[in-house]
Amino acid sequence: MNAPTQAAHLAPAVQARPVPQAFIDALKARFGDNCSTALVIREQHGRDESAFAPVPPPSAVVFAECTQDVSDAVKLASEYKVPVIPFGVGSSLEGHLLAVQGGISIDLTRMNKVLSINAEDLTVTVQPGVTRKQLNEEIKSTGLFFPIDPGADATLGGMSATRASGTNAVRYGTMRENVLALEVVTASGEVIRTGTRAKKSSAGYDLTRLFVGSEGTLGVITEVTVRLYPLPEAISAAICSFPSIEAAVQTVIQIIQLGVPIARVELIDHNSVRMVNAYAKLGLREEPMLLMEFHGSPAGVKEQAETVQEIASDHGGNAFEWATTPEERTRLWTARHNAYFAALQSRPGCRAISTDTCVPISKLADCLLDSITETDASGLPYFLVGHVGDGNFHFGYLIDPNIPSEREVAEALNHKLVSRALSLGGTCTGEHGIGLHKMDFLVTEAGVGAVSMMKTIKQALDPHNIMNPGKIFH
Repeated sequence: MNAPTQAAHLAPAVQARPVPQAFIDALKARFGDNCSTALVIREQHGRDESAFAPVPPPSAVVFAECTQDVSDAVKLASEYKVPVIPFGVGSSLEGHLLAVQGGISIDLTRMNKVLSINAEDLTVTVQPGVTRKQLNEEIKSTGLFFPIDPGADATLGGMSATRASGTNAVRYGTMRENVLALEVVTASGEVIRTGTRAKKSSAGYDLTRLFVGSEGTLGVITEVTVRLYPLPEAISAAICSFPSIEAAVQTVIQIIQLGVPIARVELIDHNSVRMVNAYAKLGLREEPMLLMEFHGSPAGVKEQAETVQEIASDHGGNAFEWATTPEERTRLWTARHNAYFAALQSRPGCRAISTDTCVPISKLADCLLDSITETDASGLPYFLVGHVGDGNFHFGYLIDPNIPSEREVAEALNHKLVSRALSLGGTCTGEHGIGLHKMDFLVTEAGVGAVSMMKTIKQALDPHNIMNPGKIFH
């Protein structure tokens, strides 16, 4: 295994490349007011939700309004060999947006049009700045919805770039399964298309899957075609409290192994419930809790719910609370979606170092319970949430950024957790991506040979290393 990540890892090495004034002048000549060098704008685009120490912001921000804008900006960057960092809403947790080698940020949020809705084919094509909530609002009259829900109202471009998933993944899959086609601006500024709206293809290399999860290191995504799903005839949500984390986890394992088609099953530990109660003025029982949702016909939903309630009761589950109206379901899910911000508010001035391991469902209890024991023993405040239906969970270690020893403890805990997950056949990141934080773990997980092959692909597609350099690989 790699040596434990030290606190210095949260202050990444900055090796800024020169950004010639001639390049900035060329950008301003092409984009006018859509190119900004104002410090406040650059600082806004030079950070994300990660706990990394600040690094210098990009030298300029280009606000793209169409694919041609992106292509022209990248062509100029390629000519001057200046790094390019795509920017969505800034919700990344792994330092993807930090300008560790300088360069420019291309803000894609103005490219926010739904381009075509193909309801008969259950697909939609959007620009990269469309957010998941915006998409579902625009397609609700079709009787369809887009299920991928990472919590934050992220853009479809960013979700594709990081291969995001979230609360519905146990039933509907991740962005990997739901992106059918892309339009991408390559490192030379060329515009290419990958995939089609057909549900399957065996035509050549699967370039769509290559760019999904590439974290902006191979190109800039400018269009995304995704699958849609019929809105369920009936939806029911429930929360259930448990005497212990182990009881809740064993309930989830049994639900999945029995093949119950549950749409969502989220774990929240007692720390998270306590923090959410204080943050949102709720009165939830401060015990480990599962939040569940069932989709289907009224009869099917009723059968699923009854089966799950019986399984939960066998493991000590109690205080079931059901919700069938949208307003009631929203109230129940508030606890999950507020967990991150509730945790930050519980310790003013803190930052959260988030983990993102995912293991085979049969190994979930072993990985999770041993990690809880270690974290409790450390004395570091934390919260725990997880999309445990697919074996993915997140610790959030709450550190004082001015106390180096707390950073060291958090990184040591994270290293032990990832090492444990890998030994159990899992991964160092289920949905957040590699970014800056998990580069060493990628070598351990994939192996030197596989990482070398990834670097070869990167070199072939981006010979000047201008696409979000310093991410994924050292």
